[in-house]
Amino acid sequence: MKDEAYAIHNKAKISARKARLTMELVAGKDVSEALGILKNLNTKASRLIEKVVNSAVANAVNNLELNADKLFISEGFVNEGPTMKRMRAGAQGQGKRILKRSSHITIKVKEKKA
Repeated sequence: MKDEAYAIHNKAKISARKARLTMELVAGKDVSEALGILKNLNTKASRLIEKVVNSAVANAVNNLELNADKLFISEGFVNEGPTMKRMRAGAQGQGKRILKRSSHITIKVKEKKA
């Protein structure tokens, strides 16, 4: 039986660089502690990561029958997703490129060995 559950949020509308700052705070922590940290942060990344953590915990409890109280975030990473390219009018008739970046947020949770 597999002892690791995961959840992925593909094409999250936030740059990977911004989301990684929040991910570094919660990687390797207990799930309850990580959720407490995320609830007290006032960033878009914390709200997105919190959803992914809750989804990973639900996957672990419902699909693998793991104990939710013993779970910790074994791995959490943010990769770059596709970038939408847009144009905006610039000085002297030029077109300036706007890059709307996205990211893929992945969280893996495991049960602590007692």
